[in-house]
Amino acid sequence: MKLGFVPNTLPSSISLPSLFFKLPISPPFSRPQTTFAGRKNLVLRVQSVDRRIESTPSCLMASEKEFVELNKNLYPQIEPYSTGFFKVSDLHTIYWEQSGNPSGHPVVFIHGGPGGGTSPSNRRFFDPDFYRIILFDQRGAGKSTPHACLEQNTTWDLIDDIEKLREHLEIPEWQVFGGSWGSTLALAYSQAHPDKVTGMVLRGIFLLRKKEIDWFYEGGAAAIFPDAWEPFRDLIPEGERGCFVDAYKKRLNSDDIKTQYAAARAWTRWEMMTAHLLPNEDNIKRGDDDNFSLAFARIENHYFVNKGFFPSDSFLLDRIDNIRHINTTIVQGRYDVCCPMMSAWDLHKAWPEADFRVVADAGHSANEPGITAELVVANEKFKNIIKNKGD
Repeated sequence: MKLGFVPNTLPSSISLPSLFFKLPISPPFSRPQTTFAGRKNLVLRVQSVDRRIESTPSCLMASEKEFVELNKNLYPQIEPYSTGFFKVSDLHTIYWEQSGNPSGHPVVFIHGGPGGGTSPSNRRFFDPDFYRIILFDQRGAGKSTPHACLEQNTTWDLIDDIEKLREHLEIPEWQVFGGSWGSTLALAYSQAHPDKVTGMVLRGIFLLRKKEIDWFYEGGAAAIFPDAWEPFRDLIPEGERGCFVDAYKKRLNSDDIKTQYAAARAWTRWEMMTAHLLPNEDNIKRGDDDNFSLAFARIENHYFVNKGFFPSDSFLLDRIDNIRHINTTIVQGRYDVCCPMMSAWDLHKAWPEADFRVVADAGHSANEPGITAELVVANEKFKNIIKNKGD
């Protein structure tokens, strides 16, 4: 079991890197034993703030030195070296792009929402000298067409699209990176095609269970963000508030485009206002973009009404054995309101082999500084593993 509690920012007075204590201690190193009641196999990261710890064992120093040297910063912005549109069905065409190293290790970025689409900043999580970075917009999202279309748009269609895109780009296997709904789809894809996945980085875990939908859309998260919740709530007449997801479905699929846009803006702004630990005005303004909001809200609502098109509430957790062997890092913000930590914790308990990183002072967004750092570090670790295998 690996459990890291990671602060967002570090005080300037730190004189040493973090110190790790691992319980119980196993060979080849011999370290002092420490016991905590009721805790087993727990890894804690303890920050040295104001003083130098002179007694740090040399083996810990070496391990920590390797960790500190890993890049934690986003890479500079780059442009794609190839882009295209790929017809995946008689109705849908998806946008794709490649950036970074054409001969590098392939990694596919799976965006959130569903319906969120990709953005140029998504390329920056990966070393462009090492990775061949593939981004694509899922059905109905971003630059894919037809825009905001719900027909032929299910989880299984998206899984097939990812596989078709891999084959289209002549990639034997690739690393998978996904956050929020992207973590849902990454898990579902990897469980369906485990032999095509070299590793996974997952963020803001969303298992698309009823309790997760109820938490965010039926009033649970309103206890933390009542000011953001009320505009979302007030769009719906009191007589229809028994199920907000159903009430919004009615409006997002209205014959009146103005009704669709009003519902889409309210739905999107609710999520954007809760996605960061501290309000992010640029993110909130995305809710004012009718083109973005319509795809985001309609497709999200479509998937949530249909329970992700999964046959059971615990579908993803029940199939962890399919992917247990895949090297995976899970990054979760402690104060994630959109995808609360209960889901990441449930995934961690079902899959203790995966590296579980909890960012102590972060919300949901991948752009939270502490989450960004952990995501970049996870990709750097995979890079080093792959390089070492090639040596």
